[in-house]
Amino acid sequence: EFFRELLENAERSLNDMFVRTYGMLYMQNSEVFQDLFTELKRYYTGGNVNLEEMLNDFWARLLERMFQLINPQYHFSEDYLECVSKYTDQLKPFGDVPRKLKVQVTRAFIAARTFVQGLTVGREVANRVSKVSPTPGCIRALMKMLYCPYCRGLPTVKPCNNYCLNVMKGCLANQADLDTEWNLFIDAMLLVAERLEGPFNIESVMDPIDVKISEAIMNMQENSMQVSAKVFQGCGQPKPAPALRSSRSVPENFNTRFRPYNPEERPTTAAGTSLDRLVTDIKEKLKLSKKFWSSLPYTICKDERVTAGPSVEEDCWNGHTKARYLPEIMSDGLTNQINNPEVDVDITRPDTFIRQQIMALRVMTNKLKNAYNGNDVNFQDTSDETSGSGSGSGCTDDICPTEFDFVTTEAPPVDSDRREVEASATQPGWSLQTLLVVFLSLILQRQWR
Repeated sequence: EFFRELLENAERSLNDMFVRTYGMLYMQNSEVFQDLFTELKRYYTGGNVNLEEMLNDFWARLLERMFQLINPQYHFSEDYLECVSKYTDQLKPFGDVPRKLKVQVTRAFIAARTFVQGLTVGREVANRVSKVSPTPGCIRALMKMLYCPYCRGLPTVKPCNNYCLNVMKGCLANQADLDTEWNLFIDAMLLVAERLEGPFNIESVMDPIDVKISEAIMNMQENSMQVSAKVFQGCGQPKPAPALRSSRSVPENFNTRFRPYNPEERPTTAAGTSLDRLVTDIKEKLKLSKKFWSSLPYTICKDERVTAGPSVEEDCWNGHTKARYLPEIMSDGLTNQINNPEVDVDITRPDTFIRQQIMALRVMTNKLKNAYNGNDVNFQDTSDETSGSGSGSGCTDDICPTEFDFVTTEAPPVDSDRREVEASATQPGWSLQTLLVVFLSLILQRQWR
């Protein structure tokens, strides 16, 4: 929402200032600028837009319109105007503004869109993994840990902390295998966040875009005679316009420059925030989510409502009686559960759905690394619509140093397994969410008794 509002603010600002400065001439040609913002919005929301080609097309169209305005004494056919647009790069009628703006816009929009896509993928992966059903062995171990104390006449004795850890490490063995790829994903998100705070800051690019485009128009006005002469030389002498049109002189349309842009006047969104504050807040939350999957058993088992706690080693339920829990704590991940004393885990059959989520994280991480270096890649958004044609970065080595070496892979559609998830969620059995709910209800029952 922040980025959408930022684009809308920039478009309103340009429209207001150009109406005041150029009046009717702008209003008669406003669709050129409206189309620019339409395409930027479409790119950001996942549309199939090549940023470089779109920006090149904008400057070519603007050159055609302005060339007619500064030469009202001539009539230009469509073919002639097409020839004019081919001189955009050669003549540089707008100065260096198009090149600089292309670099700034492409790298800022690539970083912003990929960062938001990363947030979406992370959320979807977490939501889907939370719906994975536990194995029968996990359910048996959980029941033994939570209910057997009652059968032994020890209703007030809570499970030993280490006993709980082995049960949960066995139950969450496949989830723990997400941890490596999840941590790489979080690291890549944090790097792109740094870009958003620094050279790829979309807010600092979009806020003064009206001033930059106006500067380009002024450059065109100042070089109009040289530009016209070279175009006439390359495209041929145009035909004179009809008498009524040729009688008009070049209007003083572009004599008023915008006031200098003051960065201190950079507006905030309606929510009263800025990109810097927003990114800082998100970065802190991302840092807290590192090692989430491997630490999940510890998070559950350290809750005093679940276990007796690490400090109570003798007066706790060890799965058989009220005594110390002697077996060693298993390491994290599926392969390390081969000798788990509490949960029967088949280490030869990894959960295929969780493996798909690992791949989704891996692909998104590669895209984030590309975005960090200013490069765009194709990706599928969460609405199952193909998005993002590969745009170049517009970066030079000194602006966008390559700091990652990796092979880009194509992601399966993020929601390709939605039906599988929904089906598993409706099947009999327990999901991780259900598991945590059962934990809470049993804890409340224990306290109530």
